[in-house]
Amino acid sequence: MNGRWTTADGAPLFGLLAEFEDVDALIEGAQKVRDAGYTKWDAHTPFPVHGLDDAMGIRHTKLSYLVFAAGVFGVFAGLGLQWWTNTVDYPLIISGKPFFALPANIPVLFEVMVLFAAAAAFVGMLAFNNLPLWYHSLFKSRRFLRATDDRFFISIEARDPKFDPRATRALLTSLRGAAVEEVEE
Repeated sequence: MNGRWTTADGAPLFGLLAEFEDVDALIEGAQKVRDAGYTKWDAHTPFPVHGLDDAMGIRHTKLSYLVFAAGVFGVFAGLGLQWWTNTVDYPLIISGKPFFALPANIPVLFEVMVLFAAAAAFVGMLAFNNLPLWYHSLFKSRRFLRATDDRFFISIEARDPKFDPRATRALLTSLRGAAVEEVEE
């Protein structure tokens, strides 16, 4: 079905939420969901779980390339600004030294590189993670409140191309989960 899915009450369906009691069941469940071909799903844990990224099939982030490019741009921007200021805009002859000498400008280049890279890391992290996200449909689930305490969850969104309420529920029920529930949009 290409249309919007609805709950039994007729409300728009965000997706299905499966609860797990331990890390091993979560990792096994994540591997099975990944192998089933779902693309719009996530795992929620109260603490970092080693091996979960591999189980979910998460690729390496592109943020490091963005930060590197911003740092290189910062170096050239700082270098260009100092060159322009010292040689063209406001040249001063001081003790017969050249208008522009690279060694005297290296501390500023380093600082500008760090500034640009840090700004790119901050803005890029927000953009790549779709933040700020002021509200999420999973907050409607009473079970999901324990995601920051002692439970582990996998949520599969209804907008996933492979999503079918019956087949997805059957998959999540077959995992070693404690419960599976529908979450309204």
